[in-house]
Amino acid sequence: MGHTVARLAVVPLDSERAQDPAVTGAKAANLARSAVAGLPVLPGFVLVPSDRAPGAAIGEEAVRDAWRALDAGAEALVVRSSSAHEDTEDSSMAGRFDSVLDVRGWEAFTAAVRTVLDSARRVRPLRPTEEAPGDDGMAVLVQPMLRAAVGGVMFTADPVAGRTDRMLVSAVDGSTQGVRYQLTRFARLVRTEPAEPAGQRLLTHRRITRLVTLAKRTERVFGGPQDMEFGFDADGKLWLFQARPITAMSARPAPGARLLGPGPVAETLPGVLQPLEEDLWVTPMSHGLTLALDIAGAAPRRTLRKLPVVTTVGGRVAADLRLLGAVPSAHPVLDFINPAPGARRAGAAWRIGRLTSALPLLATDLMADVDRALADIPETGQLLGGQLLDAVSWGREVLSSLHAQESLAGALLGPGSGATGAGEALAALAEGRSRGLDEEELLARHPVLMALLPPTLGAPAPLPGHTGWTALPRGVGALPVREGLRLRIRWVQEMQARMVRELAVRLRAGQCAPGLSRLALLSWEELVLATEEGVLPEDLHERVPRTPDADPLPAAFRLADGVPVAELPPGRRNSGDGQGAGGGFGTGIAWDGRGERPEHAVLVVRSLDPALAPVLPGLAGLVAETGSALSHLAVLAREFKVPTAVGVPGAVDRFPGGVALTVDGATGAVTQQNAENTQGEESAA
Repeated sequence: MGHTVARLAVVPLDSERAQDPAVTGAKAANLARSAVAGLPVLPGFVLVPSDRAPGAAIGEEAVRDAWRALDAGAEALVVRSSSAHEDTEDSSMAGRFDSVLDVRGWEAFTAAVRTVLDSARRVRPLRPTEEAPGDDGMAVLVQPMLRAAVGGVMFTADPVAGRTDRMLVSAVDGSTQGVRYQLTRFARLVRTEPAEPAGQRLLTHRRITRLVTLAKRTERVFGGPQDMEFGFDADGKLWLFQARPITAMSARPAPGARLLGPGPVAETLPGVLQPLEEDLWVTPMSHGLTLALDIAGAAPRRTLRKLPVVTTVGGRVAADLRLLGAVPSAHPVLDFINPAPGARRAGAAWRIGRLTSALPLLATDLMADVDRALADIPETGQLLGGQLLDAVSWGREVLSSLHAQESLAGALLGPGSGATGAGEALAALAEGRSRGLDEEELLARHPVLMALLPPTLGAPAPLPGHTGWTALPRGVGALPVREGLRLRIRWVQEMQARMVRELAVRLRAGQCAPGLSRLALLSWEELVLATEEGVLPEDLHERVPRTPDADPLPAAFRLADGVPVAELPPGRRNSGDGQGAGGGFGTGIAWDGRGERPEHAVLVVRSLDPALAPVLPGLAGLVAETGSALSHLAVLAREFKVPTAVGVPGAVDRFPGGVALTVDGATGAVTQQNAENTQGEESAA
């Protein structure tokens, strides 16, 4: 051990050199900066490789002198890591290196130094770009050990909600479970978890005020939100043990950001869409729903003109939930006293009254026109290139009308007979299979089967296998108006897909040869230009198709810099949920960390053990029965954008290995997807 100490130099924590993270590591450098700025930091020194500190005291005798001077005034010492790789803006490496507490005597001290240096060699990089620290890159921070009466962790911003106007504290006193506090920047207590009696709080109002003051001073020193460790000693003095940047702040939606969600529109477009599919199918849907909302007087026209009712996020379709009436108004009292909505609806009432009686006939005429137009379109091989493009363009126009009438039919006409296009398709499929028809014959004889297949410009999906459906098919004419309109929407989409596939074949045969997979990356305007003039975008070869297995969108969310931030849907309550610890929204298979890891694993554990850090990369989710958003592993999980829920009651028993789960890192909701129950409910329907 003496040989190890002989290679180390001593850098006092209050020296100018100690403020350089390249010399003393980020943890010690941050404390040195804090001390110079007048923050309450315990005294100490840093042991660094001798080549980092020219002119500093070097060797065993210098280390012994520094130890003796510090040990003389302390009951015990704490020996901690201070790597250049930890506590930085990009990576906290929280809890990944060893610290040794309650160190007494020279032999114990030298053993503790060796333990800290050895931990640097054991740590493996979690990122491809991350270097293994190695003991040559490790500094050792030595300070007196303070036995805090109350201590804990404080985040000067809420990293989960992305709120810089909130502060989070997790405090313990050694005898209680620990309490989480949410505070404002004015030291007002927002809430505690678990609830505390007012006169028995770990953190009194005086302590909270002092903590918030220290937090603001620390932010000014380092220029941004901080992750701090603190302690109050037996005399009530507040000490700063550590300060590091918050490495993973969740994006926060701008004030007034729209509440979006898949809602009912995902029934029509359930998969991940490519850009051309968005232009062919999402744009007409949004226009049609806008027309329907305007006719119904559901929203001001200036709002409908300004905002698309339907949009896409990462290729998945989402709608404005408030405009569609899928969630309650955010301001019901203001809506009640505001005369504009009432006047708007009164103006629409006359139209609606007439439309309710006229809509069935209008819809029947529209469906007949669509059926005739589709029947009159020749086989794709008989059409000229311009005619293929005209057919696709007509489809965009008629889809707008179909979506408008389908939406109004759902609102004004009710469910009708209760029959659905999917039910009719399943009945036709079962009967056709019993007669020995193959898939091609089935689709040719029963176009209603398109109701079972999602629209796509790529290869069509196969029909479902054995359905167990026993109802008899009644024919498309027996469907209610709304279901008939929905079926025509699907037929038009399929016609467009056939035309685009033929265009891809012809373009591939000519000078302009993108192929179908690349053609789907064009916009509608770019497709027209490529077909008519043979011109492709210069950056087409750089565009990347969207992956079809992208995570589904949350049920309700707002966008922050284009990223969905989940929000608990109004009226939803689930006492089995935990606390969101960030990372977004993910879906995968429950895994307890033992045995073979599933492809999309959701790690379900009882506690957030830092030893689990190496398995974090690539996880689809992390669920723990205990812990908080401030735990070391939760910090790392946020850095790797792993959706994390902590404090989930009975998670290990409720979610055994192999079950499908969704994890919402914003709300803490963990939902089990039971495929067997879902199929049973559909069959019963």
